[in-house]
Amino acid sequence: MSSTAETFEGSSIPGLGQIKENSGFIKIDNCSDGFYKTGENGVVRILATGDKKVEFIVFEDKTLAYVKSSMGYPAYYPVHDVRIQKPLKAVLMDLDGTTVRSEEFWIWIIQQTTASLLDNPSFELEDADLPFVSGHSVSEHLKHCIKKYCPDKTVEEARKFYFEHTHREMQAIMDGKGRRNAFVPSPGIKEFLLELKEKGLKIGLVTSGLYEKAYPEILSAFQTLDLGKPEDFYDAIITAGFPLRQGHCGTLGELSPKPHPWLYAEVCRVGLGLDFEWRHHVIGIEDSSAGIASIRLAGFAAIGIKDGNIIEGGALGLCNHFCNNFEEVLKILF
Repeated sequence: MSSTAETFEGSSIPGLGQIKENSGFIKIDNCSDGFYKTGENGVVRILATGDKKVEFIVFEDKTLAYVKSSMGYPAYYPVHDVRIQKPLKAVLMDLDGTTVRSEEFWIWIIQQTTASLLDNPSFELEDADLPFVSGHSVSEHLKHCIKKYCPDKTVEEARKFYFEHTHREMQAIMDGKGRRNAFVPSPGIKEFLLELKEKGLKIGLVTSGLYEKAYPEILSAFQTLDLGKPEDFYDAIITAGFPLRQGHCGTLGELSPKPHPWLYAEVCRVGLGLDFEWRHHVIGIEDSSAGIASIRLAGFAAIGIKDGNIIEGGALGLCNHFCNNFEEVLKILF
């Protein structure tokens, strides 16, 4: 597969809209599975996010999204037109990096896991790894590190170390002895959430994180914010479920995380009870490239917020708006 950087300022892509110069998209000649090729069978062009996690096959009247998978289960999705239509009915929000600043902690856990695989306590991830160890599923993160640093190891071996580190650190945090400032509420999040409540909007919380790591961090953040129990505050919370481990039952989550659309689709349709026909009255807020793609593929308008990896991941072109803080987001919503 060959790829070259190219801008498409002024071009309108079905489902994606106007593509601006700073979109972050790159042009590729072939879809990475070899099924589609530019100039053949009606394909006008093929674009990809900068991190190449999602590829867009563009026809004259439609666009398909191909979500790659390092676990061997890629998928195609239609790309729907999106817009923000008021009055809004719901706001869907990511957890890590958007609601709670915890990405550094979970990246550190991935680093500790890789160090254990290498039997090298001093191992450190590189800056180039960051787009690939945040925003996706645990197994996707681990797969990247194995491929790059220890190809003789398996995901199953890595997951064993990962959960050992996670259980130890989460218990230490709950006991008040863990890593300091692991879970810090994002600036302005309390005022933002209360404003949404006051306006009568439904609020859904969405994370690719497994329940056992996601719930303690949002609970910790809500204790800091003095907002009570998160399950009483939010109208719906969707996590990636429970991990499949020897002797335990798991739930679906490792093969269907962001950038697949299912977490956002489920929190809106099942959790909030909003039919697909109401999707223009729903917006999603994310700080990661994978999350922004997930929102768009679920059929919702997406607002990106800074300090994540949206720009680094080459997904700015998927954002309907890109904001510096929640105060700016409120100006868009109301």
